[in-house]
Amino acid sequence: MNVFILSTGRCGSMTFAQACRHISNYTAAHESRIGMVGPERLRYPPKHIESDNRLSWFLGRLDQEFPDDVFYVHLQRERMAVARSYASRLDPGLIMSAWAHGIHLGLPDDIADQAFDIALDYVDTINANIAGFLAGRPNSMTFGLENAGLDLPDFWTRVGAQGDFAAALAEFAITHNAGRDSG
Repeated sequence: MNVFILSTGRCGSMTFAQACRHISNYTAAHESRIGMVGPERLRYPPKHIESDNRLSWFLGRLDQEFPDDVFYVHLQRERMAVARSYASRLDPGLIMSAWAHGIHLGLPDDIADQAFDIALDYVDTINANIAGFLAGRPNSMTFGLENAGLDLPDFWTRVGAQGDFAAALAEFAITHNAGRDSG
């Protein structure tokens, strides 16, 4: 079985991958194929856990590539905290810039005064896309970053994880990949 952690980003996706590295019967990575294009982008090995917020843009292809024996996690963090974190990440080449200037054409070049509203729009849209994709799928769960202590045991059981559970849980007490304003 493959496991895909779907998220907006800025919500503990790297932390989740770090926790999964304590699972001995899966490999685990964070954004391991972001530089790949075409079929290579989704060529994950069997028994692999991938945490990559950009997978929310590949949901249809992900479903085609992994129609069976797959488990999805919708990783979430409190939406205002995620939006605050994204609002400080407006550099060209990052997702907020692509969202503001590639998806929403016509916004001013300088979006600093609208950054939080644009970030909140991004967070709400991506979460809605993931929720719609996962609706009715029994092979999925929602995992709240703020509820890691309650949600990790369920995840662990549902994917048949083996390894060091205590070490995996301890990763959620560490701030990985903190942004300039991680909220």
